[in-house]
Amino acid sequence: MAHNTALEHDCLNCGEHVNSNFCGNCGQKASTHRYSMQHFIEHDVIHGIWHVDRGILRTVKDLFTRPGHSVRAFVLGKRANYFNFITLLLTLLAISAIVVSYAHFDMMDMMPEASRKSMNSFQKFATKYPKVMLLITIPFYSLFSYVWFKKAKFNLSEHLVLNSYKTAAELIIGIVFTAVTIFYTDKSGLMILYSVVVYLGSLSYTMWFYYQFFSKSGFSKSALFWRSLMVPLSYMMLSVVFGIIYGFFSAMAK
Repeated sequence: MAHNTALEHDCLNCGEHVNSNFCGNCGQKASTHRYSMQHFIEHDVIHGIWHVDRGILRTVKDLFTRPGHSVRAFVLGKRANYFNFITLLLTLLAISAIVVSYAHFDMMDMMPEASRKSMNSFQKFATKYPKVMLLITIPFYSLFSYVWFKKAKFNLSEHLVLNSYKTAAELIIGIVFTAVTIFYTDKSGLMILYSVVVYLGSLSYTMWFYYQFFSKSGFSKSALFWRSLMVPLSYMMLSVVFGIIYGFFSAMAK
């Protein structure tokens, strides 16, 4: 009986030769393909909400040991052992909601009183709902990483995937910090820890993530460093400009 040669190729997850709908070695589907907006909506959003994939512990471990390398492998087709990013984000949001209910402080408490009084309504919203703001940053970070790393030839949907995993890691860091506030209640100490985690830790992790992810895309080490820095700096500059414009129109409306 003739074989269907259209199905024959090497598995993108383990490298085993495949001549059927599934890899006989690792079980991954033979039909993995590049991300597109249609695939993103029809498969990952729907599948991520209604199904729970394997590999959450492996995914979390890799996000903090080899984040860029592991997510690049996922985007390029090595997906059998990794947790779907939609499911991961939803799971982390649920865990965060539970942990926050036991916390003694929130993000607003970590800010100096003078800063709290000078905030506009948008800044107050962002401070009150940091997890929501993290999700909102995904498309903006995706646009900036697409622009700064356009030479890497990843499409915008693939940038949405990689930045979703980056945001998942930041959510995990936030959950750990919130859990600390349950047992450690010294406000001054928490404010110092919060500043280190949010500003220095977040920036360092973001740069590490992009540096690893695009390390196989033909950039020099110096180009990787500066482009990895420019993605978060571009977002910061956008935030400042938006804050100034929002503050101006808010003042005009009074």
